[in-house]
Amino acid sequence: MSIETFIQEIESRKRKEITTLEKDLQENKSRLEVEMSHTLKEIQERFSTEAKIKSEREQARIIEASKLQAKKIIFDAVNANMQSAFAVIYKEIETYTKSPQYKKSLETMVNNAKKKLGQNIIVHCREEDKSILKELGVSTDKSIKTLGGIVAENKEGTRELDLTFEELLRTNEDQVKSFLSEKM
Repeated sequence: MSIETFIQEIESRKRKEITTLEKDLQENKSRLEVEMSHTLKEIQERFSTEAKIKSEREQARIIEASKLQAKKIIFDAVNANMQSAFAVIYKEIETYTKSPQYKKSLETMVNNAKKKLGQNIIVHCREEDKSILKELGVSTDKSIKTLGGIVAENKEGTRELDLTFEELLRTNEDQVKSFLSEKM
């Protein structure tokens, strides 16, 4: 065998190996491109799903926060209306205490106090109501600061009944608010 044949054979083998290597390289390249494409698609789908979930959560959070804010605004408006209504009620009570019907109310309060505490009671009232109560034959004691009404106690001072308009409003506040809510 001559050197030329030997060189040709080596070159032929080298070309075959190069062709085989190029073929393997091309196959590996194609396989890697498919894997890369598949992996890229999976990553995009995963991030797309995560982004959708996060945006839905954020949307729900924003909606709930808005609903809560709206409820707070409504609650504040209702409270402002209630305070305004109670201010009107107090003004009406003040006007009522100057009317002739107020004397009848004091008489009813005294009769109720006598039923609950006994006939001998001591009444605490506004200074301007003392003369009315004296006409009713009731013993009055110290003056109290109130819109109207009385605080009665038994002679021994062991039991007391608060029938002031403020206390009556306070004890019936839920009913008054319910009534006002229905009217608003």
